[in-house]
Amino acid sequence: MENNSSLHQQLLEAGVHFGHLRKKWNPKMLPYIYAEKKGIHIIDLNKTLDCLQETAAALKNIAKSGKKIMFVGTKKQAKEIVTECAQRVNMPYVTERWLGGMLTNFNTVRKSVKKMQSIEKMLSDGSFDNITKKERLQLSRDRDKMEKVLGGIAQLGRVPAALFIIDIGHEHIALAEAKRLGVMTFGMVDTNCDPNKVEFPVPANDDATKSIAIITNYITAAIAEGLAERQAEKSEEGDEADDSAENSPKFSLEEDSESDASKRAKAAPPKRRVPAAGAGGRKPAQKK
Repeated sequence: MENNSSLHQQLLEAGVHFGHLRKKWNPKMLPYIYAEKKGIHIIDLNKTLDCLQETAAALKNIAKSGKKIMFVGTKKQAKEIVTECAQRVNMPYVTERWLGGMLTNFNTVRKSVKKMQSIEKMLSDGSFDNITKKERLQLSRDRDKMEKVLGGIAQLGRVPAALFIIDIGHEHIALAEAKRLGVMTFGMVDTNCDPNKVEFPVPANDDATKSIAIITNYITAAIAEGLAERQAEKSEEGDEADDSAENSPKFSLEEDSESDASKRAKAAPPKRRVPAAGAGGRKPAQKK
């Protein structure tokens, strides 16, 4: 209970409870609104706390199963926080522009990523030494542009299992693509958005940097915990496999060959000795 009360205090200090103006609200957010003060809706932090813990538990299980969770936050306030948190747990992230079809047209996006990686490799290993300086500069610029947009998903080999979104209203294209593919969605939802659009909404102020930081860091810690548990389970399985290999009976190759040879000797019938002609035996009768 003490942890919850301290977290509740931290959420309060970070301004997570500040919503939008009353005239901008979405009526579907009513269950998560505590009160109205000076024309601004105040979010119920008890509801935020419950939703945050539920979201963290679900994301922890996804991370533990070895699946990828994509962080999406292209707002100015969220970029640095999302990049830092996603890199900490080695998860894909999008902080620049969400390219249309990043999920629904994933194969094409992967081709662009491979092109970016091939340019990078060629520039580093000296393959482009023979081309002109102008061409090399152009390739470097192309690589930098791609890196900016696609750098966060460079290691993503398949469509992620879940999306964690900062401001579901701002990232509506990402949300629509995830829904179309059946990807699980988690997101920070302010008083001007519809919480039913995501499977796991976290009612919170999605405009303040402090608010985004505390929610994203909490989620990241849960993901890190899931990854650590997965690693621990893997190492335990490895130890068990080693133990079973050590305890299994060992037979030397020489013993095996000796026992096989003796078995064959016992099983084989004794050979009859046929006397050769002219060695004490009768000569065959010759025809007259």
